[in-house]
Amino acid sequence: MKTKKQEIKSIWKQIIVFIGLFFISFSSTIYGQEQPNIVFILSDDAGYADFGFQGSKDFKTPNLDTLAKSGVKFTQAYVSAAVCGPSRAGLLTGKYQQKFGYEENNVPGIMSPSGLQGDEMGLPLNQKTIADYLHKLGYKTAVFGKWHMGNTDRFHPTKRGFDEFYGFRGGARSYYEITKDSKKQRKEDRLERGFEEFKESELYLTDALAKETMNFMERNKDNPFFVYLSFNAVHTPMEAREDDLKKIPPHLTGKRRTLAAMTIGLDRACGQVLQKIKDLGIEKNTLIVFGNDNGGPSDSNESNNHPLSGTKANHLEGGIRIPFLMSWKGKLKKGTTYNNPISTLDLLPTFVSVAGGDVSAIKDLDGVNLLPYLEKGNEEKPHETLYWKKENRGAIRHGDYKLIRFPDRPAELYNIEQDISEVNDLASQNPEKVKEMYKMLFQWELTLERPLWQLERKFEGKAATRMDNFRKEKIK
Repeated sequence: MKTKKQEIKSIWKQIIVFIGLFFISFSSTIYGQEQPNIVFILSDDAGYADFGFQGSKDFKTPNLDTLAKSGVKFTQAYVSAAVCGPSRAGLLTGKYQQKFGYEENNVPGIMSPSGLQGDEMGLPLNQKTIADYLHKLGYKTAVFGKWHMGNTDRFHPTKRGFDEFYGFRGGARSYYEITKDSKKQRKEDRLERGFEEFKESELYLTDALAKETMNFMERNKDNPFFVYLSFNAVHTPMEAREDDLKKIPPHLTGKRRTLAAMTIGLDRACGQVLQKIKDLGIEKNTLIVFGNDNGGPSDSNESNNHPLSGTKANHLEGGIRIPFLMSWKGKLKKGTTYNNPISTLDLLPTFVSVAGGDVSAIKDLDGVNLLPYLEKGNEEKPHETLYWKKENRGAIRHGDYKLIRFPDRPAELYNIEQDISEVNDLASQNPEKVKEMYKMLFQWELTLERPLWQLERKFEGKAATRMDNFRKEKIK
């Protein structure tokens, strides 16, 4: 017979086992729901108008069009920077990246000597990423594709919360295999699995990234996962599959033809990933988000940002407003449109919230959980004010008005709700509004860190020229 002491010990063991099972169950359940898988797909340098769901007749994107119909299309989605490095730093941290000095792209070889150089430029180690938070909540995390958050080992994705990485550390590379005869042999351009397992793929890179994503989801279908599918498509170099080029109508020529073919490849890859989610039977428990990292660079890849003025690298709408979709079967209503301004800064708090994390415990966030704003009857706006800054250039969107500050001309003021193409400058008619918003922008800037690095100053002049070349003109 057991002694009383043994009986008490046995009871405590049962209690400990029960508590353990409870917490195991709780870790995969929030509010009566299983922790959802999260799949975030990001395209690179795509034009605002270059998708079927955005109105394109020339660019065929049936899979992304289907995704748009399955959930919510956002008409006023913004990035936090008009170029890819800072934009990605913002979305990964949920903070304005200027707060920690990541104001400009990190491009070794063309930087001002006054700041950090070469591989020393990267997402500061004191900043936590989406993957850091989700990993602690029990998620398997992976990034596939472009990283661009620093080339050296300490900035590596597997040291920033991601369990798995398949892609390249830099900002751009060939879509085809890099060989010993290739012009570029930089470490950050090479295809890497995990940490420093370098091996090129025989597949077109867009297809290879989709394949790796599907394999990851297959292996992790029984536990919550987070996928950051970071395509380099449709960023330069302009390289498309020959079979995709043959699908393009003859009236599209030059870079525009190649871009259309690259977009077919992007859409096909997205479609494969979306179909895999269905095949695995996890569609009802997977939040899917699609976005783009900045406006299309119309001069380098002939992307189309219509009806927006401007392009990548400037603060007109064409540089900072992006296509954006969100779908969650059974949770988000099909075929709906959300018209209030949102930001990719909202991704981190949204993802952490749906995973069961406490966003209020994260200090200094600038994004918000978007899901409550999508609920029927919620008229509140996620953001009354949004900001942008690059050296002397800056912009502020407050309510319906947007002020843009330039280093080489007077500030301009637009009513974005009435003038999406930014052709009717209201600054001279509203001097008090200009003064008010100018001060608001400056007060925000006083909260920021100095940039840790910057490009050579001449590139500011090139950005101004690019902006002027792609402004919309007022219809006379």
